[in-house]
Amino acid sequence: MEMLGLLKIRVHKGINLPLKDTFHSDPYVVVSMGDQRVKTRCKKNNCNPVWDDELTLALKYPDVPIVLTVYDKDTFSRDDKIGEAEIDIKPYLEALEMSYHQDLPDGVKVDKVQPGRDSCLAKESFIIWENGKMIQDMTLMLQNVQCGEVKLQIEVIPKMLSEDAFFNVI
Repeated sequence: MEMLGLLKIRVHKGINLPLKDTFHSDPYVVVSMGDQRVKTRCKKNNCNPVWDDELTLALKYPDVPIVLTVYDKDTFSRDDKIGEAEIDIKPYLEALEMSYHQDLPDGVKVDKVQPGRDSCLAKESFIIWENGKMIQDMTLMLQNVQCGEVKLQIEVIPKMLSEDAFFNVI
């Protein structure tokens, strides 16, 4: 399938990540979608790391899960998995399609996404039109671990073949 656009993921920070080594953790984030995989820098000795890294993936299939996994970097052994979360971009893509031909002022909340049983959202998330683009800030609860969250922002840059080509495949 042809690429629909680019998915930008700005990984801001980790909050209250658990210790994986005796005295510290050296966390980094891996984001994967299908056969694509990108990662942030490692932050040494920090359970509340600030990465502020921008990662970009090619968006080919809107239904392929986007998995965020936090690891602890180890020197002499395999890196430990701290936790993981899934990013649901379907509400974002629906809001993008709905507002595509509208002239929206900056700061407009296009949609609100509530946390739920099938979601990794820690709290409600707003999809906002800002500076000529649509963004969604979210805080994800890490799964399969006692604590830890990751704050990030997503943005899709649609590939424009024709005016409506992007939305015909969603």
